[in-house]
Amino acid sequence: MRQFFQWLEESEIISANPCDGVKVKKPKTRGFPEWTVEEILQYEQRWPIGTRERVMLDVYCYTGLRRGDAATVGKQHVRNGVISIQTEKTGEWVHIPMLDVLKRTLDAGPTGDLAFICTAQGKPYVKEALGNAFKDACRAAGILDKSAHGLRKAAATRAADNGATAHELMAIFGWKDIKEAEIYTRAANRKRLAAKAISKLEQ
Repeated sequence: MRQFFQWLEESEIISANPCDGVKVKKPKTRGFPEWTVEEILQYEQRWPIGTRERVMLDVYCYTGLRRGDAATVGKQHVRNGVISIQTEKTGEWVHIPMLDVLKRTLDAGPTGDLAFICTAQGKPYVKEALGNAFKDACRAAGILDKSAHGLRKAAATRAADNGATAHELMAIFGWKDIKEAEIYTRAANRKRLAAKAISKLEQ
């Protein structure tokens, strides 16, 4: 529309472009959509334990790591059952106890020598290639509109719903700003308050 009025102005059909100085406010969104429990189960059904695609999912689900860190993390980062890695984006160190569910998946493999998530040749992915490979796995499972980052958000929601505090979320997900963690704790608190208060509607 702006270009159309600009053409009218340049053609001297109008004296001024009414779009000049007008700023369009972009609608606020929550970014990458979060995975639902049903979608995770659907993916697991298509990609059972023992598949490379399942390793991808469970590393994302049970570490909360971003794509770049998920592409890097491997057995060299594990000591005494704790995954310790310096995050690529913020430089923060995270120390994540390895859950039994993730250990079972990694024990079943296939995993690589340098990274848990590996190519068919056993090599680590670069993060962009991992993103594409995971997207292909999602499509094969019938999940067309979700990403790895949506799993990170689902993990944060699950932790908050199970009682994790904002500072605990910061420790798990490597956030520097508490505001990001509070998005999830506020939502979890609202759910708990609603569950506690709903019976009062009957009184």
